[in-house]
Amino acid sequence: MINSIEQYLSELKKELSGSDRATIQDALSDAEEYLRNSTGSSTSIDMQAIIEKYGTPAEVAAAYKETELRTAPVYAPPIPKASGTAPAPAVRVSIPDKRNFFMRFIGIYAEPRMWGSLLYLIFSLATGIIYFTWAVTGISVSVSLLVLIVGLPIAGLFLLSVRGIALLEGRLVEALLGVRMPRRPLFSRKDTGWWQKFKGMLASGYTWTALVYMILQLPLGVIYFTVVVTLIGVSLSLITSPIWYAVFNAPFIVVYGGYGYYMAPWATILLVIGGLLLLTGTMHLVKLTGKGHGMLARAMLVRE
Repeated sequence: MINSIEQYLSELKKELSGSDRATIQDALSDAEEYLRNSTGSSTSIDMQAIIEKYGTPAEVAAAYKETELRTAPVYAPPIPKASGTAPAPAVRVSIPDKRNFFMRFIGIYAEPRMWGSLLYLIFSLATGIIYFTWAVTGISVSVSLLVLIVGLPIAGLFLLSVRGIALLEGRLVEALLGVRMPRRPLFSRKDTGWWQKFKGMLASGYTWTALVYMILQLPLGVIYFTVVVTLIGVSLSLITSPIWYAVFNAPFIVVYGGYGYYMAPWATILLVIGGLLLLTGTMHLVKLTGKGHGMLARAMLVRE
């Protein structure tokens, strides 16, 4: 028999064992919010009546697993359905690709997940600048004002904003990279004072990993943007080189001293083939990088 909210949450976590970490975080946050709001400030808690309305841990876990099957991220791999009527664990697997190497190589252009990763990597420079600026400014202002009375409230608001930005970044990662991220903010009890909430945010590792993620996003964004734009630019220049030769009589390469080297007209086809191979390889790199960044985001923005 469940006699406390903590015991209910523990049982719910056990029932969700094997599910996605982000799903578990959302389920626990929703359950704790409902249970806390239902009990209010009363000292006598009728847990059985509350559970009868909300559902047992097993029923709630089954509902979340079923919902996970219906609300998968757009670019996420499919979840295999379990046999029978029981819902399958929300574990995504990659379906083996039976195409030959050549078809897999050129088929990258037909994969929506690659295009989502490309958009994310290009925009990561802008988001990295915003995150880094806010993080550094918030840290410097909070630390400098700690000697004043207003210092603690400002620091608390800054840490709260870090959690909000982490939630927004998670939604962006899920939308473009196809990685399941939390869809609910972490529950914060309303019956506690601001000092208790402030200490809770300070003691939470989630707050600090989110802050580190915001700072790391700038160097990562610079690397992502620079590499992707450079590779795509070089690829397109190689692909369009015959046009530059025919229309502008541009040399293949210009060396120090102003000397230009030209290629035979028939040899420009090699540049086009090289550009197409480089562009296609870049798209594979984009997809792989997006997958890796999604793993980093899950490691730092999903609470254990």
